[in-house]
Parts: sequence; structure tokens; C-alpha cells
Amino acid sequence: MNGDGDYSAADGAASLLRWWSDAGVDVLLDERPRDWLRPAKAPAAPDPVEVKGDAPPEQLGLFRAWLAESPALPYSAPAAPRVCPSGDPESDLMILTDMPSSEDCAAGILISGESGRLFDRMLAAIGRSRDTIYLAALSCLRSPDGRFNTDSAKACAALARHHAGLVRPKALLIFGDAASKALIGLPLAQARGKWHDLPTHAGPVRALVTLPPSYLLNQPAAKAHAWADLQRLIEEMKP
Repeated sequence: MNGDGDYSAADGAASLLRWWSDAGVDVLLDERPRDWLRPAKAPAAPDPVEVKGDAPPEQLGLFRAWLAESPALPYSAPAAPRVCPSGDPESDLMILTDMPSSEDCAAGILISGESGRLFDRMLAAIGRSRDTIYLAALSCLRSPDGRFNTDSAKACAALARHHAGLVRPKALLIFGDAASKALIGLPLAQARGKWHDLPTHAGPVRALVTLPPSYLLNQPAAKAHAWADLQRLIEEMKP
């Protein structure tokens, strides 16, 4: 860390190596060649849109604006902060968490703080960054107790399936037990370790459930399970 309190490149590299070490990675080479010099695709900024009515729109740009403004969403209130999707919807990898944490609401981004730093290391371990994935939540609003009730979970799951159908990613990575139950119909312990076909209006989307960064912070030994899931993701994402 430098004198201004910022992390240097060396600090970042050391942090990434710690993530790999905790996950049980002990091999630095892969059998398959990878074009590390291929430039990453720049994220496309959404066009300005106008949202009318309370039904979820059928175009992604309109839908994202609807998420940011509609009073029809579960947990919507005039002063309630919304943490909207970020990243590149054309990246081919969509990651879905359950709802913003209190820290996320204050920061204005999903998976922030210490969980966010671990999340960034997880992405780096598979050659990704926040700019090369599309990150969203079942609900862009936080419930008063940070949990879903049954009706809200069903409503948010329907919106998430609609969202995934508009994005049409090659793979959807689902973080956590609440999102797994809402979308896959199984708790995380039963859902992780295998691929699922998530039905959407645009056809099925390949979905994988894994442990969220917030859990891994408290249970470092579980990083090996998360790394195994990320390996499955890497295999699925190969051209």
C-alpha cells in the first residue's frame, strides 16, 4: 500500500496470489494456449431511454431504465436507494446476486467493500474484471431486513428471468442461497456443482450456482469449492 492509502500493482498481485493459494491452486500453467494479448471488448454504454408504464419492457436498455425508476418493483419507496446493473451486457457472462447490502446501497455498486475486493480477485483469477462481465441483482432495492419474503422472491425471480432473457448470456453465475432458491428452486448446497438450464422467454440460459464472496470472507476454507465452480465456468465459457 502506498502513502496515500491506495493499493499498488504489487499489492494487487499479492492479493490475487493469496486467493489462488486459498482456493488450492498449485499449478501455474494450463494445457490449453490462451491469447492473453487479445484486446478486451469495450463495454457499450446504454442509449438514453424513456420509460413509461409499470410493465417490464422487452428491450434491455428500456428494462434497465425501468429498473432504475419504476415504482412497481418490490421494496420500492420514494427514498429507497437502488443499485442497478453494471458492466457489459454483451460480455457473454452475467453474474447475479440476491440484493444490495447496506454497504452496497451506500457505495452505489453491487458487491462492494471487502466482499467487493474478494469478488474482484475472483474475477481476476478467471481473466475477467467488472468491465468484462454483467453484474445484476434479483432486486436492485434492499428489503428492510435484508431478506426476501415469498411473494417478493417470486416477483424478483420472474424479473431476473426476464432480465437474463434480454441479456442472453452464454453463462449465468448465481451467487448465494436466496438467489438459488428463487431461480433454480434448490438451496445452494443442492444446486452448486452442476449446470442448470434457467428458462427464459428467449430460451434456456446455462446457470451455475456458487458461494458468494460475503460467505467466503467468513469461511475461507470454502474458497476451494468456489474455485471448483469457477473452473466449471471457465470450461463452459471456452469457445
